[in-house]
Amino acid sequence: MSRTALAAVASIILLVGARVASAEEVATWTVDGVKREAIVYVPAAPPPGRLPLVFSFHGHGDDMENFKYVGLQDAWADAIVVYFQGLPSRDGYRGWQVEPGEYGDRDLKMVDTALAALKKKYSIDETRIYATGFSNGAHFTYLLWATRPNIFAAYAPVAGRIRESAMPKEPRPIIVIGGARDTQVAFPDQRQAMGIAVRLNGVEGKTKSCGDGCTLYGAGTAAPVMTWIHQGGHEYPRVTSSRIVAPDPGVEASSRSSTEMECLPGLNRSRPSILETCGRIAL
Repeated sequence: MSRTALAAVASIILLVGARVASAEEVATWTVDGVKREAIVYVPAAPPPGRLPLVFSFHGHGDDMENFKYVGLQDAWADAIVVYFQGLPSRDGYRGWQVEPGEYGDRDLKMVDTALAALKKKYSIDETRIYATGFSNGAHFTYLLWATRPNIFAAYAPVAGRIRESAMPKEPRPIIVIGGARDTQVAFPDQRQAMGIAVRLNGVEGKTKSCGDGCTLYGAGTAAPVMTWIHQGGHEYPRVTSSRIVAPDPGVEASSRSSTEMECLPGLNRSRPSILETCGRIAL
């Protein structure tokens, strides 16, 4: 089974068992003479072996202190979760570059620097590194797909668009979340990004429902696409982090039975993938 298949669509299914709160710390790095920082959550009682790593990027005008409350660290307590702090954009509000070369590639350089430092400090599974973000952070997540496809195993943009200058070229597993009533990042632009992902990954026509507003393209392939269209606007719905971590509707990641886990053919429980499992979708 390919590395990509093993690491799919924010694969982010967890070991069955008790949850222990992650420990929070603030990490800093100097990039081109500028201080960059992030809140890092590290499992308080990590499972054996190397750990998955999730990079998370807030929206324009937000910050890491607020965005940490989306709770990815609670949804996946066995992962290292990193909430980065954006720098002021042209309008003075914190944000991210969305095109190659913008702001001197300050944010791409930050990701490279942070990743190198985190790999030195922690035992990280390089086949399970993921990127997710909201709004401007989602635009940056798409940019990472375009410019760092061999670093990240899967992507999970929420309320984002793909810029023409930041078009991904290599198929990768992805879960895309958007609001049908979004006017801030026009929903047609988000739809277009979904279509780009489906076409690039070669999964057109290979669809099945994965819940209300949820469609899975290419189940069991190396680069599946999952889309979830909710009926809200420009928002990060309360269940979004759980959807990213364990998108099987109505099933909490920590509540999956060992029988369900064992239905994943060839799957080591510490190496999740997107595959059909007992009539459900497990990531």
